[in-house]
Amino acid sequence: MPKIYVVQETMRHNLLPAQAFGDLVFLLPPVAQITFSPGPTVQRMNRILSNFTDEDYLLLIGDPAAMCLAAVLASNKNRGRFKLLKWDKREMKYYPIQIDVNKKGESDEY
Repeated sequence: MPKIYVVQETMRHNLLPAQAFGDLVFLLPPVAQITFSPGPTVQRMNRILSNFTDEDYLLLIGDPAAMCLAAVLASNKNRGRFKLLKWDKREMKYYPIQIDVNKKGESDEY
């Protein structure tokens, strides 16, 4: 079953809808602070994301710096590819987004 890597544990958001995509795995506890000592956070997230695959997702909640770090580490573990879940507050559901940072070429969509 795919894993949903939640960047930072939170009590403010209902994550139940995300479980439709896989099992939740939390990268950081709710009070984690990476501002003054990023080294241990990088090591922890690197270890937890070590088996990240095309089947897994990131759920970008929490500290913006930690969200950025999670995307970089997941991309590094999976040949530049990762998926994330984006919440649509109008539809009240998550949508999967696939990203390939190594994809070459321009898009007319932007």
